Amino acid sequence: MTVNDAIEKLKTRFAGAIQSPIEFRGEFTVTVSRERIVEVCRFLKSECTFDMLTDLSGVDNYGDDPRYEVDYLLYSLTHGTQLRLKVHVSEDDLIVDSVTNVWRAADWHEREAFDMFGIRFRGHPNLKRILMWEGYPYFPLRKDFPLAGLPAELPETAVDADTVRSAPMLGGPFVGGTGSRSAIRREPRQHDTIAGQQESLKNPTKKEPV
Repeated sequence: MTVNDAIEKLKTRFAGAIQSPIEFRGEFTVTVSRERIVEVCRFLKSECTFDMLTDLSGVDNYGDDPRYEVDYLLYSLTHGTQLRLKVHVSEDDLIVDSVTNVWRAADWHEREAFDMFGIRFRGHPNLKRILMWEGYPYFPLRKDFPLAGLPAELPETAVDADTVRSAPMLGGPFVGGTGSRSAIRREPRQHDTIAGQQESLKNPTKKEPV
């Protein structure tokens, strides 16, 4: 089955719930009504062999209305074809039904979209933040979130345990070099402390302990 065959099946089965597909450089995108997304996904999996959800992501189209969207990238292992679905989400009603009952792989993808954009997924089995900590008040991938970030209170456990520290990155995360120095000496992050890094720079010929 080609992706065009799958789209024709969608048009027949969900005529009032999808918009005309858009093709760009061989990739096809179909916009789906938010209320029918689970039905459409289940149909594509069972009837069109799109058995893999390879990605799910939120998008902030700042300035547009509706502002947000959720994109689903589907792949058919049987036919080697892919299809993208798109659901528009209003800023005033940031809720989409979860597709975790269709593809279990949606679990962490939906959590990331919630964490970064604030889009909630109705019916998700464990919708909590996956990158930021619980209680973090912002959504970092929204277009109105400043590049420099915003101040926020750290979790008490992290502060009390003194675990939030700056990583030793003197000279940049990856420092290339020439000569006889080993990879350990060329890579600053191999050192546990700044003092250890500076010591190795002072004694470039000293052998590292094995």
